[in-house]
Amino acid sequence: MPPHSLRPAFPLAPFIESLEYIQGETVPALERILPAARVHLMVNLDQDEFRTYSGGVVYRTSGAILEGPHSRATVIDTIEQRHLLSVNFSLGGAARFFRIPLSETRDQLVDLDQLWGRDGAVLRERLLEAPDPQARLKIVESVLLRRLLDSQSPDPMIPFAARAFEQGASVSSVTARLGLLPKTFVRRFRGHTGLSPKRYSRVRRLQRLVSSVPQSGADWAALAALHGFTDQAHLIHDFRELTGLTPASYRPRSPHEYNHVPGP
Repeated sequence: MPPHSLRPAFPLAPFIESLEYIQGETVPALERILPAARVHLMVNLDQDEFRTYSGGVVYRTSGAILEGPHSRATVIDTIEQRHLLSVNFSLGGAARFFRIPLSETRDQLVDLDQLWGRDGAVLRERLLEAPDPQARLKIVESVLLRRLLDSQSPDPMIPFAARAFEQGASVSSVTARLGLLPKTFVRRFRGHTGLSPKRYSRVRRLQRLVSSVPQSGADWAALAALHGFTDQAHLIHDFRELTGLTPASYRPRSPHEYNHVPGP
């Protein structure tokens, strides 16, 4: 079945990029997902759990979770992508739906019932009872409308800073351009995104890097210079810390799925 997608209308539109419903055949396999610094709400409609893997240990959560912003790679089982509903929040948007600081969800999957009480506890069951994908997307949309804490426009500082980071600007230069004290900038940015500006900037630089890696024959020294690393050694150190891989061992699932690396 092809994916179904819904772009929410106002007042959800400023905070949510899309709602997606995916159902298809997937072969069970471990896969490393590279960090992208974004937040998702996910419901596994195939099994009532999500699993992550680290150091031979399996970590389990319920089938309805908030995926906090990841600042390092996560290993998952691809079978969990077989029948899935996902809410893809815009940068900073998730903070308008949850009362806890997003920084407390960093690199974690948090059971939705811990955050939304009954709404979170019964969401998966409600979706399973719905007759079709569009009905399921509408249920999630209605719950999000009910859980929206504040419909005021997003803090303009967040997209401004994010655009500057995408252009390679340093945290100190962005802070100066905004006219904020460093502590104030860090507090506001972390409060909206769940990550510190420095960590967010490093993750986004990694994303720019992996999106530009050719299928074969990567010149890592040239890529280091292109993406603002001090040198190739700096690139290798950052790549290993954020992904758990060396650049030489990086083999994505496909050129268009550069965040998905087969195997643990």
